[in-house]
Amino acid sequence: MKFIDLKLTNFRNYQKLYLKFNPSKNIIIGENGGGKTNIVEALYVLAFTKSFRGTKEDVIIKYDEPSCVVEANIKDKYTNRYKFILNKEGKKVMINNTKIGKISDYLSNINIILFTVEDLKLIKDTPNTRRKIINMELSQFNNEYLKLLSLYNRVLKQRNSYLKTLYFNGNASRNYLDILTEQLIDLGLKLYEYRKQFISDISNYLSIYYKKITNLSDLYISYKSDYENKNKEDLLKIYKKYLDKDITSGKTNYGIHHDDYNFILKDNNLRDFGSEGEQKNAVIAFKLSEIEVFKNNKNVLPILILDDLFSELDKKKINNIFKFINDEIQVFITTTELSKVNKKLRENSKVFKVVKGYVEEEEL
Repeated sequence: MKFIDLKLTNFRNYQKLYLKFNPSKNIIIGENGGGKTNIVEALYVLAFTKSFRGTKEDVIIKYDEPSCVVEANIKDKYTNRYKFILNKEGKKVMINNTKIGKISDYLSNINIILFTVEDLKLIKDTPNTRRKIINMELSQFNNEYLKLLSLYNRVLKQRNSYLKTLYFNGNASRNYLDILTEQLIDLGLKLYEYRKQFISDISNYLSIYYKKITNLSDLYISYKSDYENKNKEDLLKIYKKYLDKDITSGKTNYGIHHDDYNFILKDNNLRDFGSEGEQKNAVIAFKLSEIEVFKNNKNVLPILILDDLFSELDKKKINNIFKFINDEIQVFITTTELSKVNKKLRENSKVFKVVKGYVEEEEL
């Protein structure tokens, strides 16, 4: 899978921008704040319909403009044109000029692996953040997962709302709550299986890559879920047991919305006992494992984005990323200085220099 080109209209600091990419390596250099990361952010937005920066959606629209557009030709088995439009009415996506009605039907078409300085959140941040990251990664592999997750969250919201109704009106019927509880369990069990399979697929490669990088083995992801080793009958009993607590608190205290994932090295949680170097290497191993899962489960080589990692990782860690990457994978690298990029990586690369929103190709 490769980006052939990219066209931006009123995206961040770019009023109009058109770039043609190298099918192998693309290096985007420029000072911080000049717009280099905006280019790879646009690639990500086209794939996920949201930014990886965690900002409000409308901030990607150029100041004082009503809308923004991101579009590109992408070659996989065939070449398709993808288009993303955002305005005050919301967002719209198109493939080959055909509007896609549901975002969930669009996602998983463009596959991207992103390396960014924020990646350590997967280890160091809250369970909620880890769930969001895993959900985002899983949605690339199977858009059915995203549809199920959306349904689960809708039913969860309805159940929580009705729990509040029961708290203030003890005479309200509990039949509706029973229906919502059963729906929540059915959807949760399906999502649990998807998550368990994804973690299992990643685990097939995680320890192998971590050992290749560090000469240490025994790294794995511990997936903790309320639904582990339980069937529908078990769960119905548990939700009944939690009912009084749920009504009192006005929320559902049990379910896969409490799932968590932890990186474990030699029986120790890397979040609590790992050095920052060990944590960074674990994330690198995780991302490399994802590439393998894409290759073997979807028969796709994803697009790779390295956003400003040369400022954060030492040369050894950067080399560890590229040592195990197939040369056929298209790579986008952002950096403040070309000299920070390994000389070998610069070979056969296309270089784009960004200066205050203007982009020009630069000869190596």
